[in-house]
Amino acid sequence: MDCHTNVTPLIVQDWQLSRHYQMEIGCDTCHQGDHSSAEDVDQLATITADTCGGCHAERLEQFSKGKHALSWASVQAMPTTHALPMALNAGMKGCTGCHKLGLKDEATIEQLKADGSEFGHASCDACHTRHTFSVKEAQTPQACQTCHMGFDHPQWEMWSSSKHGVRYLLMQNGTLPEGTPAPTCQTCHMVDGDHEVRTAWGFLAVRLPLPEDDPQWKADQITILQALGVLDPAGNPTARLDVVKAADVARLTKEDFDRERNKMIAVCSDCHSKNFAKAELEKADALIRDLDHLLAQAIREIAGLYQEGLLVKPESYSYAFPDLLTFHDAPTSIEQTLFEMHLKHRMRGFQGAFHANPDYALWYGWSEMVRDLQEIKEKAEEIRHRAAERSD
Repeated sequence: MDCHTNVTPLIVQDWQLSRHYQMEIGCDTCHQGDHSSAEDVDQLATITADTCGGCHAERLEQFSKGKHALSWASVQAMPTTHALPMALNAGMKGCTGCHKLGLKDEATIEQLKADGSEFGHASCDACHTRHTFSVKEAQTPQACQTCHMGFDHPQWEMWSSSKHGVRYLLMQNGTLPEGTPAPTCQTCHMVDGDHEVRTAWGFLAVRLPLPEDDPQWKADQITILQALGVLDPAGNPTARLDVVKAADVARLTKEDFDRERNKMIAVCSDCHSKNFAKAELEKADALIRDLDHLLAQAIREIAGLYQEGLLVKPESYSYAFPDLLTFHDAPTSIEQTLFEMHLKHRMRGFQGAFHANPDYALWYGWSEMVRDLQEIKEKAEEIRHRAAERSD
């Protein structure tokens, strides 16, 4: 404290506001190792989720089962991540700014530490900010805002402008009395503080088994899975499916899906009737089906251009489908439109429905996808027309 009160005084102040300080848990409890100056700071232990698990074993076990624990693994599996400027990745200004959250093996931690990267630090402090590590902070929806906002996952914007979020914010400014029922992110996704944090549809809103009772939806989902690279042209699993499994971004059995859906119905039933909750969630399922039909048509349009030899398929694409995981690295404007259709507008459509936000479900989701599909069809027709003119 004598040193850090002068060198980093606000870190000391942060710690003195913490429960750790009240319980006489000092710096060396977590930062084990010999250290007396800036020159030997590398002798201290790197803080990880396992460090926190020494005291918080139950929370670590829950966290380890959930999607946040796999956040680092999932971003490393995305081809586009490795093409980003180092200033975005190493500087925590891009995907890794949020996806630093997640469990890492010892080799990864040591390499990150050697590179001087912040990624080696505890996943827990993404929500329980150092060095206060406040439970109350992590229980507020603002703790989720940094990561869950923006282009492909604007959950903060959806929730805060939904009736749920509006009631919470009105309670915070005193318009509504304290204790007004107003669900936050944690109310629905971290019941009783459970750190597992999973959803029925996962991040990509795809699932197995495929819907056998709806042939059109099944065909559309197969097309989407092929464009995600997890099914080959014959509909067989690929090596990328193993990556999807490892990153836990989709439910791959009916039992797994039903378990997460039943958890959510139970949460909704605290305020609504069970029948109402089931019906609203099923409406959102149906919207996914309709959004999938738009997206699948667009994928097939571009795949058709590949097959006709009118659009050059990048060598990195494994099969005769556009690769939805290339994101902004897609090489042509028609493929860029597909990228936005999938990652921006489809996400907003189905996430808006589940977050009870009409504008996101309709205007930022469904409506935009209708326009995307029309644009892709017109661009495809222009490409075919130009090719016909050249052949004449």
